[in-house]
Amino acid sequence: MDNKETPKRRPLPTPGVVPAQRPNTPVPGALNSAVVAPASFYGTPKTAPPMRSQTIGSSHTTYIAPGDPPPYRSSSATGFREPELVTEEPTAVVQSSNEWNGTGNTSAFPDYVESYKGENWGPGLPAKATAWNNFEDYDDPMAYVHTSKSPADVTINGRNDYEEMHWWDPALRDEEMRPGPGMIPTVLAEALHDPDHSLFSVHVNMPDIKVPSAPPAPAPSSESDPQPSSSSPARNAWQSSSSPAPSTSTTAASPPPPTDSDVRTAVPHPNAYYCPKENGWVILSWKSSTVSPPYARSFKESRHLPLPAQDRRRRTPSCLETGPLNPANMTHHFHKYEKAVDSHKLTPPFRMEEWEVNESVKQKRRAHTISEGIDIEKMNPKDLDSIDDVNTESEGRSLDLYICCQCSVYCVASGVIPGVIPRKCFDEFIRDKRSSPPAGMSGEVAVFEAFETIVRIIENKLWKGENRLLRTDRKQFQMRLGWNPNTKRTLEVLGFTEEVFENQPALRPPPTDLGGTVGRMNRRRLLRAWVEVSAWLVDFKRLHGKCISDDSLRLPSIIVPSRLFVASQFKDYSEKKPLWVQIESAREMYQQGIGAHPDQITRGELSGAVLQAVQLQGRDWKNLGLTPMSYSPELLAFAYYAQVRCDPARTVEYFTSFTKIVTLLQNFPGCPQSLPEILATERSRDRFTSEDLDQAAWALGFGENNVLCVEYNEADVPEQFLENAWRDCVKRSWRESDNGSEMLRSANEAFRILAEARGSESLRRAWESGKSRIMTPDKAYDTLEVPKEVDEAMLITVYNMRMDESPSQFEKMKEAMSVIAEVRDSQRLRQFLELGRDPGEIVEPTRPDLPRGLNQLGNTCYLNSLLQYFYTIKDLREAVIPMLKLDLKSVEDEKFTDDDLKRHRVGGRLVTRREIVRSKKFINQLAELFFNLEYAEAAAVTPSIDLAKLALVTSRDEEEDEADRGASDSSNDTDATLVDDAPPRASVTDPSAENVRSPTLSPHSVLGKRSRDIERQPSVMDLDSPTTFPSSPGREDFLSTPSRLSSDSPPPLMAPGSPSRMPEASGSRSSSHMDVEVPDAPLPKPPPLPPRKNQTSDSVMMFGKQHDVAECMDNCMFQIETALLKFDGVSESEQGQSSDKTSVVKRLFYGKLRQRLTGPQPSRSSVHEKEDLFSHLPVNVTNDGVDIYDGLSGYFDDVVEFNGEKRRMEVSLVDLPPVLQIQLQRVQFNRETLQPYKSQAYVKFGETIYMDRFMDNADPEKKARSKAIQARLNTVRERTRLLVEGKGVPFLTAIEHASAFVSKLGLNFTDVDDELRSALNVEQSSLKEEIDALRLEADDLKEELETVWRDNTEIPYELTSVFIHRGSTPSFGHYFFYSRHLPHSPDSWFKYNDSDVTEVSKEEVLADTTGSTANPYLLVFARKGSEVVDTVKRFDVTMLEEGV
Repeated sequence: MDNKETPKRRPLPTPGVVPAQRPNTPVPGALNSAVVAPASFYGTPKTAPPMRSQTIGSSHTTYIAPGDPPPYRSSSATGFREPELVTEEPTAVVQSSNEWNGTGNTSAFPDYVESYKGENWGPGLPAKATAWNNFEDYDDPMAYVHTSKSPADVTINGRNDYEEMHWWDPALRDEEMRPGPGMIPTVLAEALHDPDHSLFSVHVNMPDIKVPSAPPAPAPSSESDPQPSSSSPARNAWQSSSSPAPSTSTTAASPPPPTDSDVRTAVPHPNAYYCPKENGWVILSWKSSTVSPPYARSFKESRHLPLPAQDRRRRTPSCLETGPLNPANMTHHFHKYEKAVDSHKLTPPFRMEEWEVNESVKQKRRAHTISEGIDIEKMNPKDLDSIDDVNTESEGRSLDLYICCQCSVYCVASGVIPGVIPRKCFDEFIRDKRSSPPAGMSGEVAVFEAFETIVRIIENKLWKGENRLLRTDRKQFQMRLGWNPNTKRTLEVLGFTEEVFENQPALRPPPTDLGGTVGRMNRRRLLRAWVEVSAWLVDFKRLHGKCISDDSLRLPSIIVPSRLFVASQFKDYSEKKPLWVQIESAREMYQQGIGAHPDQITRGELSGAVLQAVQLQGRDWKNLGLTPMSYSPELLAFAYYAQVRCDPARTVEYFTSFTKIVTLLQNFPGCPQSLPEILATERSRDRFTSEDLDQAAWALGFGENNVLCVEYNEADVPEQFLENAWRDCVKRSWRESDNGSEMLRSANEAFRILAEARGSESLRRAWESGKSRIMTPDKAYDTLEVPKEVDEAMLITVYNMRMDESPSQFEKMKEAMSVIAEVRDSQRLRQFLELGRDPGEIVEPTRPDLPRGLNQLGNTCYLNSLLQYFYTIKDLREAVIPMLKLDLKSVEDEKFTDDDLKRHRVGGRLVTRREIVRSKKFINQLAELFFNLEYAEAAAVTPSIDLAKLALVTSRDEEEDEADRGASDSSNDTDATLVDDAPPRASVTDPSAENVRSPTLSPHSVLGKRSRDIERQPSVMDLDSPTTFPSSPGREDFLSTPSRLSSDSPPPLMAPGSPSRMPEASGSRSSSHMDVEVPDAPLPKPPPLPPRKNQTSDSVMMFGKQHDVAECMDNCMFQIETALLKFDGVSESEQGQSSDKTSVVKRLFYGKLRQRLTGPQPSRSSVHEKEDLFSHLPVNVTNDGVDIYDGLSGYFDDVVEFNGEKRRMEVSLVDLPPVLQIQLQRVQFNRETLQPYKSQAYVKFGETIYMDRFMDNADPEKKARSKAIQARLNTVRERTRLLVEGKGVPFLTAIEHASAFVSKLGLNFTDVDDELRSALNVEQSSLKEEIDALRLEADDLKEELETVWRDNTEIPYELTSVFIHRGSTPSFGHYFFYSRHLPHSPDSWFKYNDSDVTEVSKEEVLADTTGSTANPYLLVFARKGSEVVDTVKRFDVTMLEEGV
């Protein structure tokens, strides 16, 4: 941070001395002077102007009018922007022979003399001068504190270390009565007035205007000489307003022109400064005085922050002065008190003029604070002041007070006091003239000439007594002013009234006679407006001097509108007319007075990127009462210390802002080391930030997703609750074996922070007493003299023994036992301490709103997952639960005719009576289970044996078992049998089967699913217990498991010699076939499947034959659909299709797809299309590096063998179900080892999947493009896999080993070929480069593929369930599943692990499983917005209690 050189400035007064100001209050340096007479208040004539005062105070009470006005300098810029001091340049000063003198009419300020006599500010004054001391003369709480030095060597006094360390104590704060937040002088300089605006000191010279003699009285007017009507105001302003209407000529004597005193007192107040931007005034007064400011009574009676200690302030004249008796501060520290000073008590007092009071009363009437019946316009102006003071009891305008808390300096400031012409009217007038200047004149010149004309009009009215009408239709008036609403409004504000003369508008000047109240008011108003507009013109010329030529100033001094005006009177108007007002920038003066001058506080130490960064922390700088432009390390530290000293209640806020600023500065080079040292020192004093406060609340467990599930709010959280949260956190730390000590330390620190932030003495005492007396778990075990591993029964026995041995240690022993109970989270030990006896083993109750688990009956964890999954499907659950009332005996006795059985098809076939009865039993048992899951209080429910048997064993298996035993009950059955699911892929089987109209698309032979006629072995991760697979050849190196795409599709083509008859197809899809004859071609026979090994598992002994998870799900869904069939009231027209329309299973789980099989050269004879139903979509899982979209793409676009040739199989989705099930087929078959294996590859999936790209109506162009990209992506991935993995040893690994071996040989043998080693190294590098390039290309292709479909998000599905298999082989392992908490808490999940149900985060569900044996094998998605999933369905006991 480089310091910029301070620009050269003109010499300033002695440092520490408050500079002089315009005439104002007596100051200590002038106390011996005699009281100034009212007549000479503004000075005596022809006396040399004084130099800037070296005494303390903002002004003198005497004023010496200059003989020759000295040259002055004014700002060359319109506003002030730190850090630069605005340079000044001389402006044109018009010399005048008229001087400001002490003579003249003092009635303009009638209260000055009396107010001045009673308001002597300073020491040694009369008794009345110290009357205000009783208001704030209280003991100084910092009187004994000496100047302190911070680590940054900052000089600051008034600090109290005890008070700063106990800043949180409200009682101490009330006792010390600190003044509250403060500000550095640079901030005060900006607060006094808008920093973008400039304030000017206005000096008025007596105009050198010749007063004309009154013309002789003209002859009486004739009828041919039209005159204004008698209703017009008096033409002669010096006459009474009640006089009759005069003639066109003035007969009375001309009124006297304004005196020198009148001109000078046109400025509202000696300490008033003019702002051209606002066309208003600001009263600024600063001084160093041991006398209290003149507080307003309303302020003293109001509630406000404490005033600074007056005793301390009296001891130090100024913080900027150094001396043995003045402990110095680096600078002032001001405190603001709004509306604290009464303007009537200033010296001289400031009172509102009558026209200002009039406007104020109108505003009060609008606010209904005075009676609506008062007619303001008809009242005498002298009575308006009494109306204005009705509620304030003669209290004047309230001014803001800024007091330095460490010295006698203070500053009084008003807001903007509006000028005669309101700013809105002023700005509209300027905008009108600038936008529509006369021809040949620029906008700036037009503005200048318009206002200069108004000045001349006022001068001729006041000094020349011109009372004639202003004719608005005259050429000069139109050119200079123009007649429009803006001009009219502006002149009406000055008191001119509109009349009609010769059918043209004219303006009547206001009466200004001294004999009437209205005349005197108008006279002062015109003088004030004359000063304001003249000052504005001087500033305007300074800013736009290049745009305004001297010729533009050669204007007539007045535009005479009357037709009686003699042309000869224009003879002198071409002469240049001066402006009699001078302005001088007041910025340096008040900056020096309050200690904000750049020579007192340097600017610009921060610049560039550092300045831009810190300016973004505006709130933090404002909190410290500082600005980035005035930054220095010492001043930043001073501002922080001063705020903490004066406003201890907001210590946290100030330390937060200080920390943010210093932390940001540390990110840039050049940060002073002193600032981090201060930060570290304050941290050691237990300071904390607002971020620390939030972290403390979180550490104690507060937060919506935290332990307490309650947000921390100081107003809502009782102290006792907070203390209990702390003690609970301490107990939790005991149970943490790894970071328990750190958690305990954090809990204690967090509790202290929250206690201090609340300002709670009771919580602070609890922390003080508890932080050192808390017994830790180690102490507890040592106290009872037992090891940590002791069981609870033995621990209770030892405790009773210790109590008998040492009854005096009862409290200590009990505390130790309590700690151990919390460490172990033992309800048994807690109840023992409460009851005094051992309650024995205690089973913890399960939360009533938590889902219930299922106990295992054997190796059936996959069945438990499936049943729990069914329970989460809302529509399915609601369809099953009513079956609890089913009468099974009547079902068994019910007889079904063949016609009844032919009415429905399930799974694309007819069902038998045996299957119907069996299914009714299954759904009745399932309904009972669902009922228990809803109402059971136990943590887990046990399914019935019958339910497990019916779910795990199919009716076909039962028939086979009975046939093996020589018994059968097939009465009332049909020829229909349970068959496999419908095929989604073309079967690669013997094409010689007869009556095949089109190739049946089935995955069974392609993916490796076996026919039920063949004895099969357990597969697809079906058992928890291991099963041995015999060796058997396979058709391919890796053979996938089957996919169950539809239970409505026909079975696969049979092997040679098997029956060729297929079950009747479902009528719902018969119309969608487009059959094409395919020539028969012999195919090689597939190798025989390995025979089942004759072994018996526990589950087989209990339930008979079992099938894999997929077949178990098919069996359950088949039985649910069959059990819900209705055989009564089914019309013939609904036969064969009613089940498809009414089945809840079909409605929830089944969608429709379209399959298309094409040859190498597509033609009508080689293309086959069909539509089919599906319940699952398969994803073949073989390699890492793919996501769910890649896996589905491989299914929807694949190549299969048909009739000995490669055919392309394309699948698209026609209709999607509400519940979409995607099966991840992890069981693969290794042809070389002749063993199945489980692929542990990670398939990435998210919370949402969009199915738009797989729909049949998707954009064909996007489909074609994505297919091309996907084909190239598959090629790249396959090449990468070949290089990295290979079929045997990976190529890269082989090359690396070979190269290392040859290099090793070269060390021992000299005949090793160097070219061989070099070639191996080159090949190794080449392989690495190729692999890197392939991986990079794969990433780019994947990104390009996702970009194609990025905007297709109309079919979203959200993840609801994830089924997991944990195990390294498909022959054994464990099953569990996750279910999303829908619809109430979609970000949380439940983990169903048999009897255990726990809540987990979504991060666990979506975690990368690379390297883990616990992988998803089934993903379930629900259509977003379908609301088909309702995870938790539990009976709410509270609802029953409320009903009671």
